[in-house]
Amino acid sequence: MPVAKGAQLDPAQTRAALLAAATRLFYERGLDGIGVAELCAAVGASKETLYRHFGSKEGLVRAVLEQRSDRVSAWLAEAALAAGDDPFARLDAVFTALGRWYEEPDFRGCAILNAAAQRHEDPARAVAARHLDRRLQLLTGIAIDAGAANPPETGRQLLMLVAGATAVADHHGEPAAAESARQAARVLLSSARIAPS
Repeated sequence: MPVAKGAQLDPAQTRAALLAAATRLFYERGLDGIGVAELCAAVGASKETLYRHFGSKEGLVRAVLEQRSDRVSAWLAEAALAAGDDPFARLDAVFTALGRWYEEPDFRGCAILNAAAQRHEDPARAVAARHLDRRLQLLTGIAIDAGAANPPETGRQLLMLVAGATAVADHHGEPAAAESARQAARVLLSSARIAPS
């Protein structure tokens, strides 16, 4: 990222490079595992550049977490949408996508929830709440389409399976947690349906 003397700076490219480096380093080492000086050195930017783009390290943390939440939420929603209209197929697609993620060699759990656990305050807490709300909305939509008697409650229960599978996959090194959770989610969704009169 260092720019040759006299070259034109591209603010958007600089911001993107800072976000990419911070995203990787925060995920690998935690929010407090890297300081501003080391982060700036990793991308070849000055502290002034970081502060100009994000205001503070907390501003950078917020930007990293929001960008990651946007990307992950879109990824799961797209996986579900690609599965078609059947709510059970959409539910399966969510857990299949999660299972592929759990198998990645650098998987370390949910970056957003990890950050909120590390710092139980804003901005991490606010971004985590929004992130979980987005997942809840996706899963509640599946519950509605499946004919659940109480879609909000079924959505919350499905969310617990998603979050639990992610924690088990991370802390137990168990990528098969996605399949176990998928099976439990299918049973839950079937039993949540309104019984025919």
